[in-house]
Amino acid sequence: MTKTLEKTNLEEFEKMLEDSFAKSNSVADIVEGTVIRKENDGYLISVKGAKTEGFLPEKEIPAASEDTSVIEIGDVKEFYVLKEENDEEGMLLSLKRLAYAQAWAQLNDAKIQGDTILAKVVSIVKGGVLVDVADLKGFIPSSQLRTGTPFEGLIDTKVEVKVLEADPKKNKLILSQRQAVAEQRDQVVDNILAELQEDQIVKGEVVRIADFGAFVDINGIDGLLPISEISWSRIKHPSDVISLGETIEVKIIKIDNELKRISLSLKRMGEDPWQQIQGEFEEGQVITGTVNKVTGFGAFINIFPGVEALLPVSEMSDENVNPFNLYKAGDSVKVLIKKFTPQEHRIALSTKDIESDK
Repeated sequence: MTKTLEKTNLEEFEKMLEDSFAKSNSVADIVEGTVIRKENDGYLISVKGAKTEGFLPEKEIPAASEDTSVIEIGDVKEFYVLKEENDEEGMLLSLKRLAYAQAWAQLNDAKIQGDTILAKVVSIVKGGVLVDVADLKGFIPSSQLRTGTPFEGLIDTKVEVKVLEADPKKNKLILSQRQAVAEQRDQVVDNILAELQEDQIVKGEVVRIADFGAFVDINGIDGLLPISEISWSRIKHPSDVISLGETIEVKIIKIDNELKRISLSLKRMGEDPWQQIQGEFEEGQVITGTVNKVTGFGAFINIFPGVEALLPVSEMSDENVNPFNLYKAGDSVKVLIKKFTPQEHRIALSTKDIESDK
């Protein structure tokens, strides 16, 4: 009798000892379990090291389109702990949260390693664009966009980005397209420059527009298209002629292998209007032009598409005059060609000499 009692006490002690060493899983832990039975609204899971069976609700199972593997009885999987087990019920588990946690972990690894990842642009918001990365929502600030400015053509496109910040606790994912592009440029710039030559005609995508010009992607590197090389006619801003995302043909006018830069021209794709006017005009000829711009020293007059001539304030009248009181942009004015040197891109005009000839 005593021996039987001692044996029973020993078995109970061993069970208590085993239970005391059983792993206590907490919320957000990742556990391994076997799918053992289907319930009406989920599955029962035998969790390794747990005292009781865990439960996986169907709403915590990714759709087939998100996870190609279909959960079946007997599957051994990893699960995310939504709720700890207690004396009354087992753990509440999730496969969706596991995918979510793994995605954040992968993004954090990408940040640490400096890896480039793909992101799909889903919408334009204030200050940048929202993107989808592994079913997580990320944000690319305008300052980190290659274009510098969001535009409708970005929506539904996939862009390569670098991870700047990945904080699952704050649900904060900040990305940079500009850093990814810069890294790619460093890797391929020498090879691309070796394939290009001055006066070559190339196609490129307008990827950024600024007051001073535009940047055009030529086979993976950005070439500068200055505002002065966009049009023979005077323009106020590059966006008057070109737009973000537009594909244009341009001429390479300079390659700087040392600085690894290329300069482009759009206006030189057409015939030089200064060459066209040779033989069309002559000194002493009276013509009609349109005022393009008025300054304190004179007015710029358009006398031919793409050709501006200067009407100095001293040639407006024999008296002291204020050019702003005489002319404004868009005015039609009759002028005399006083000096004609198209080879130097210079034409001087006069209105006072017209009056004196009468």
